[in-house]
Amino acid sequence: MLPDLDSLALFVRAAEMGNLTRAAEASHITVPAASRRLSLLEHQFHAQLFERHSRGLQTTPAGERLLQLAREVLAGVHHMRAEMGNYASGRHAVLRIHGNTSAMTQFLPRDVAGFQAAHAGVRIMLEECWSEEAVARVKSGEADLGVVVEGCDTGGLWCRPYRHDRLAAVVRREDPLDGEALDFADLLERDLVGLEGSSTLTRLLTAQAAQQLRPMALRVQVRSFEAVCRAVQAELGIGVLPLEAARSFAEDMRLKVLPLRDDWALRRMQLVLRAQPPRQTPLGLLAAHLEACAEPEAGSVRVDGSRAA
Repeated sequence: MLPDLDSLALFVRAAEMGNLTRAAEASHITVPAASRRLSLLEHQFHAQLFERHSRGLQTTPAGERLLQLAREVLAGVHHMRAEMGNYASGRHAVLRIHGNTSAMTQFLPRDVAGFQAAHAGVRIMLEECWSEEAVARVKSGEADLGVVVEGCDTGGLWCRPYRHDRLAAVVRREDPLDGEALDFADLLERDLVGLEGSSTLTRLLTAQAAQQLRPMALRVQVRSFEAVCRAVQAELGIGVLPLEAARSFAEDMRLKVLPLRDDWALRRMQLVLRAQPPRQTPLGLLAAHLEACAEPEAGSVRVDGSRAA
Protein backbone atom coordinates (compact mmCIF):
# COMPACT_ATOMS: atom_id res chain seq x y z
CA MET A 1 0.00 0.00 0.00
CA LEU A 2 1.35 3.43 -0.97
CA PRO A 3 1.51 6.23 1.61
CA ASP A 4 -1.12 8.94 1.19
CA LEU A 5 -0.15 12.55 0.55
CA ASP A 6 -1.67 13.85 3.79
CA SER A 7 0.51 11.47 5.81
CA LEU A 8 3.62 12.53 3.88
CA ALA A 9 2.76 16.20 4.48
CA LEU A 10 2.30 15.46 8.20
CA PHE A 11 5.65 13.64 8.28
CA VAL A 12 7.42 16.63 6.69
CA ARG A 13 5.86 19.03 9.21
CA ALA A 14 6.81 16.78 12.13
CA ALA A 15 10.38 16.44 10.85
CA GLU A 16 10.78 20.18 10.29
CA MET A 17 9.16 21.23 13.57
CA GLY A 18 10.55 18.41 15.71
CA ASN A 19 7.28 18.44 17.62
CA LEU A 20 4.27 16.16 17.13
CA THR A 21 1.74 18.51 18.76
CA ARG A 22 2.67 21.46 16.55
CA ALA A 23 2.71 19.25 13.45
CA ALA A 24 -0.77 17.95 14.32
CA GLU A 25 -2.06 21.50 14.82
CA ALA A 26 -0.61 22.59 11.49
CA SER A 27 -2.28 19.58 9.83
CA HIS A 28 -5.62 20.28 11.57
CA ILE A 29 -5.83 16.83 13.16
CA THR A 30 -5.59 15.54 16.73
CA VAL A 31 -2.30 14.42 18.25
CA PRO A 32 -3.43 10.75 18.56
CA ALA A 33 -4.46 10.77 14.89
CA ALA A 34 -1.12 12.26 13.90
CA SER A 35 0.74 9.65 15.95
CA ARG A 36 -1.20 6.84 14.23
CA ARG A 37 -0.39 8.24 10.79
CA LEU A 38 3.33 8.41 11.54
CA SER A 39 3.31 4.89 12.99
CA LEU A 40 1.57 3.65 9.83
CA LEU A 41 4.28 5.27 7.69
CA GLU A 42 6.95 3.46 9.69
CA HIS A 43 5.03 0.22 9.22
CA GLN A 44 4.69 0.79 5.45
CA PHE A 45 8.40 1.54 5.02
CA HIS A 46 9.60 -1.06 7.55
CA ALA A 47 11.86 1.58 9.09
CA GLN A 48 11.94 3.76 12.18
CA LEU A 49 11.59 7.37 11.05
CA PHE A 50 11.84 9.21 14.37
CA GLU A 51 13.62 8.97 17.68
CA ARG A 52 11.00 10.06 20.22
CA HIS A 53 12.21 11.74 23.43
CA SER A 54 11.07 14.29 25.98
CA ARG A 55 12.30 17.22 23.88
CA GLY A 56 10.30 16.15 20.83
CA LEU A 57 11.08 14.25 17.64
CA GLN A 58 14.43 13.65 15.97
CA THR A 59 14.62 12.07 12.52
CA THR A 60 16.63 8.88 12.10
CA PRO A 61 18.86 8.39 9.03
CA ALA A 62 15.88 6.70 7.34
CA GLY A 63 13.71 9.64 8.35
CA GLU A 64 16.19 12.14 6.90
CA ARG A 65 16.16 10.33 3.57
CA LEU A 66 12.36 10.13 3.54
CA LEU A 67 12.18 13.84 4.36
CA GLN A 68 14.15 14.65 1.24
CA LEU A 69 12.06 12.32 -0.94
CA ALA A 70 8.74 13.43 0.57
CA ARG A 71 9.54 17.09 -0.08
CA GLU A 72 10.21 16.26 -3.72
CA VAL A 73 6.93 14.33 -4.01
CA LEU A 74 4.88 17.09 -2.38
CA ALA A 75 6.59 19.78 -4.46
CA GLY A 76 5.73 17.81 -7.58
CA VAL A 77 2.10 17.48 -6.53
CA HIS A 78 1.80 21.19 -5.73
CA HIS A 79 3.35 22.04 -9.07
CA MET A 80 1.02 19.62 -10.85
CA ARG A 81 -2.05 21.18 -9.26
CA ALA A 82 -0.89 24.67 -10.14
CA GLU A 83 -0.07 23.74 -13.73
CA MET A 84 -3.40 22.01 -14.24
CA GLY A 85 -5.16 25.03 -12.80
CA ASN A 86 -3.65 27.10 -15.58
CA TYR A 87 -5.80 25.37 -18.19
CA ALA A 88 -8.93 26.54 -16.39
CA SER A 89 -7.66 30.09 -15.86
CA GLY A 90 -6.05 30.54 -19.28
CA ARG A 91 -2.62 31.18 -17.78
CA HIS A 92 0.52 29.49 -19.01
CA ALA A 93 3.05 29.59 -16.17
CA VAL A 94 3.06 29.29 -12.38
CA LEU A 95 5.79 30.77 -10.18
CA ARG A 96 5.99 29.88 -6.48
CA ILE A 97 7.59 32.50 -4.24
CA HIS A 98 8.35 31.89 -0.57
CA GLY A 99 9.26 35.07 1.27
CA ASN A 100 10.50 35.64 4.79
CA THR A 101 8.23 37.41 7.27
CA SER A 102 10.09 40.73 7.11
CA ALA A 103 9.79 40.97 3.32
CA MET A 104 6.18 39.79 3.31
CA THR A 105 5.18 42.37 5.90
CA GLN A 106 6.93 45.30 4.29
CA PHE A 107 7.36 45.24 0.53
CA LEU A 108 7.30 41.84 -1.25
CA PRO A 109 3.52 41.70 -1.93
CA ARG A 110 3.61 45.16 -3.49
CA ASP A 111 6.61 44.28 -5.66
CA VAL A 112 5.02 41.01 -6.79
CA ALA A 113 1.76 42.81 -7.58
CA GLY A 114 3.67 45.15 -9.87
CA PHE A 115 5.05 42.17 -11.81
CA GLN A 116 1.66 40.43 -11.90
CA ALA A 117 -0.02 43.50 -13.37
CA ALA A 118 2.41 43.47 -16.29
CA HIS A 119 2.34 39.68 -16.84
CA ALA A 120 -1.25 38.50 -16.75
CA GLY A 121 -0.30 35.14 -18.23
CA VAL A 122 1.81 34.23 -15.16
CA ARG A 123 0.18 33.00 -11.99
CA ILE A 124 2.06 33.93 -8.79
CA MET A 125 1.74 31.78 -5.69
CA LEU A 126 3.12 33.68 -2.67
CA GLU A 127 3.74 32.16 0.77
CA GLU A 128 5.29 33.45 4.01
CA CYS A 129 7.89 31.47 5.93
CA TRP A 130 11.16 31.87 7.87
CA SER A 131 14.30 32.52 5.80
CA GLU A 132 15.75 29.04 6.43
CA GLU A 133 12.47 27.46 5.32
CA ALA A 134 12.54 29.50 2.11
CA VAL A 135 16.07 28.27 1.37
CA ALA A 136 15.07 24.65 2.02
CA ARG A 137 12.00 24.93 -0.20
CA VAL A 138 13.97 26.43 -3.08
CA LYS A 139 16.57 23.68 -2.80
CA SER A 140 13.88 20.97 -2.73
CA GLY A 141 11.99 22.41 -5.69
CA GLU A 142 8.92 23.33 -3.64
CA ALA A 143 9.55 27.02 -4.41
CA ASP A 144 10.93 28.66 -7.55
CA LEU A 145 12.24 31.75 -5.76
CA GLY A 146 12.86 32.65 -2.12
CA VAL A 147 13.39 35.98 -0.39
CA VAL A 148 15.66 35.65 2.65
CA VAL A 149 17.78 37.73 5.00
CA GLU A 150 21.51 37.69 4.26
CA GLY A 151 23.37 35.33 6.56
CA CYS A 152 21.40 32.19 5.74
CA ASP A 153 23.27 29.21 4.33
CA THR A 154 22.54 29.69 0.63
CA GLY A 155 25.35 27.46 -0.63
CA GLY A 156 24.60 26.01 -4.06
CA LEU A 157 21.91 28.59 -4.87
CA TRP A 158 21.97 31.55 -7.27
CA CYS A 159 21.60 34.73 -5.22
CA ARG A 160 20.84 38.32 -6.15
CA PRO A 161 20.47 41.44 -3.97
CA TYR A 162 17.00 42.60 -3.04
CA ARG A 163 15.72 45.22 -0.58
CA HIS A 164 16.88 45.92 2.97
CA ASP A 165 15.37 46.94 6.29
CA ARG A 166 16.49 48.46 9.56
CA LEU A 167 15.59 47.04 12.94
CA ALA A 168 13.92 49.18 15.56
CA ALA A 169 12.82 48.99 19.18
CA VAL A 170 9.06 48.96 19.77
CA VAL A 171 7.92 50.40 23.10
CA ARG A 172 4.77 51.83 24.64
CA ARG A 173 4.22 55.50 23.88
CA GLU A 174 4.81 56.51 27.51
CA ASP A 175 8.02 54.47 27.85
CA PRO A 176 10.98 56.55 29.08
CA LEU A 177 13.16 55.25 26.24
CA ASP A 178 13.19 57.95 23.58
CA GLY A 179 15.30 59.70 20.97
CA GLU A 180 15.88 59.54 17.24
CA ALA A 181 17.77 56.25 17.61
CA LEU A 182 18.98 53.77 20.22
CA ASP A 183 21.78 51.28 20.68
CA PHE A 184 20.75 47.66 21.13
CA ALA A 185 22.72 47.70 24.38
CA ASP A 186 20.15 50.18 25.73
CA LEU A 187 17.52 47.43 25.62
CA LEU A 188 19.37 44.65 27.39
CA GLU A 189 18.39 45.75 30.88
CA ARG A 190 14.73 45.22 29.98
CA ASP A 191 12.48 42.24 29.27
CA LEU A 192 12.19 41.60 25.53
CA VAL A 193 9.38 40.27 23.37
CA GLY A 194 10.49 38.39 20.26
CA LEU A 195 9.68 35.88 17.60
CA GLU A 196 10.10 32.18 18.32
CA GLY A 197 13.66 30.97 18.68
CA SER A 198 13.92 29.44 15.20
CA SER A 199 13.48 32.83 13.52
CA THR A 200 16.46 34.54 11.91
CA LEU A 201 15.71 37.75 13.81
CA THR A 202 15.72 36.13 17.26
CA ARG A 203 18.95 34.29 16.51
CA LEU A 204 20.54 37.56 15.35
CA LEU A 205 19.55 39.38 18.55
CA THR A 206 20.76 36.51 20.72
CA ALA A 207 24.12 36.50 18.93
CA GLN A 208 24.54 40.26 19.29
CA ALA A 209 23.76 40.11 23.01
CA ALA A 210 26.34 37.33 23.40
CA GLN A 211 28.96 39.44 21.60
CA GLN A 212 28.40 42.10 24.22
CA LEU A 213 28.76 39.44 26.94
CA ARG A 214 25.32 40.31 28.24
CA PRO A 215 22.22 38.13 28.70
CA MET A 216 19.08 38.83 26.71
CA ALA A 217 15.88 38.43 28.75
CA LEU A 218 13.48 37.11 26.12
CA ARG A 219 10.33 36.97 28.22
CA VAL A 220 7.76 36.33 25.48
CA GLN A 221 8.13 34.45 22.17
CA VAL A 222 5.42 34.65 19.50
CA ARG A 223 5.00 33.86 15.80
CA SER A 224 4.11 37.17 14.15
CA PHE A 225 5.08 40.84 14.14
CA GLU A 226 1.57 41.82 15.19
CA ALA A 227 1.76 39.47 18.19
CA VAL A 228 5.06 41.10 19.23
CA CYS A 229 3.34 44.50 19.18
CA ARG A 230 0.33 43.18 21.10
CA ALA A 231 2.64 41.87 23.83
CA VAL A 232 4.45 45.23 24.01
CA GLN A 233 1.07 46.96 24.24
CA ALA A 234 0.22 44.67 27.16
CA GLU A 235 3.39 45.80 28.98
CA LEU A 236 5.13 42.43 28.73
CA GLY A 237 8.37 43.86 27.40
CA ILE A 238 10.10 45.68 24.53
CA GLY A 239 10.01 44.39 20.96
CA VAL A 240 12.61 44.54 18.18
CA LEU A 241 11.15 44.47 14.67
CA PRO A 242 11.87 45.77 11.17
CA LEU A 243 11.24 49.52 11.17
CA GLU A 244 8.50 49.76 8.54
CA ALA A 245 6.67 46.69 9.84
CA ALA A 246 6.65 48.13 13.36
CA ARG A 247 5.39 51.50 12.13
CA SER A 248 2.40 49.83 10.47
CA PHE A 249 1.14 48.75 13.92
CA ALA A 250 2.37 51.64 16.05
CA GLU A 251 -0.41 54.20 15.62
CA ASP A 252 -3.34 51.89 16.37
CA MET A 253 -1.60 50.33 19.38
CA ARG A 254 -0.21 53.60 20.81
CA LEU A 255 3.39 52.47 20.43
CA LYS A 256 6.53 54.33 19.43
CA VAL A 257 9.22 52.98 17.16
CA LEU A 258 12.87 53.85 17.79
CA PRO A 259 15.42 52.80 15.12
CA LEU A 260 18.56 50.96 16.24
CA ARG A 261 21.76 52.69 15.16
CA ASP A 262 23.92 49.53 15.35
CA ASP A 263 25.54 48.70 12.00
CA TRP A 264 24.20 45.14 12.05
CA ALA A 265 20.63 46.46 12.48
CA LEU A 266 20.62 47.32 8.76
CA ARG A 267 19.74 43.94 7.23
CA ARG A 268 19.98 43.09 3.54
CA MET A 269 17.63 40.73 1.72
CA GLN A 270 18.49 38.31 -1.08
CA LEU A 271 16.63 36.59 -3.88
CA VAL A 272 17.58 32.90 -4.00
CA LEU A 273 16.95 30.51 -6.91
CA ARG A 274 18.24 27.04 -7.72
CA ALA A 275 20.12 28.39 -10.75
CA GLN A 276 20.28 31.53 -12.86
CA PRO A 277 17.14 31.47 -15.05
CA PRO A 278 17.18 32.46 -18.73
CA ARG A 279 16.41 36.17 -18.92
CA GLN A 280 13.23 35.99 -21.00
CA THR A 281 11.55 33.14 -19.11
CA PRO A 282 8.81 34.04 -16.60
CA LEU A 283 11.15 33.25 -13.70
CA GLY A 284 13.98 35.27 -15.24
CA LEU A 285 11.66 38.24 -15.77
CA LEU A 286 10.38 38.01 -12.20
CA ALA A 287 13.89 37.89 -10.72
CA ALA A 288 14.92 40.90 -12.81
CA HIS A 289 11.79 42.79 -11.76
CA LEU A 290 12.37 42.17 -8.05
CA GLU A 291 16.03 43.10 -8.31
CA ALA A 292 15.05 46.32 -10.09
CA CYS A 293 12.58 47.14 -7.29
CA ALA A 294 15.56 47.35 -4.92
CA GLU A 295 17.61 49.72 -7.07
CA PRO A 296 16.14 52.93 -5.55
CA GLU A 297 17.46 51.68 -2.20
CA ALA A 298 21.04 51.61 -3.46
CA GLY A 299 21.74 54.85 -1.60
CA SER A 300 22.40 54.76 2.10
CA VAL A 301 19.53 54.50 4.56
CA ARG A 302 19.59 56.86 7.48
CA VAL A 303 19.01 55.63 11.02
CA ASP A 304 15.68 57.53 11.10
CA GLY A 305 14.50 55.46 8.13
CA SER A 306 14.79 58.14 5.42
CA ARG A 307 16.97 57.61 2.37
CA ALA A 308 20.01 59.65 1.52
CA ALA A 309 20.33 61.15 -1.94
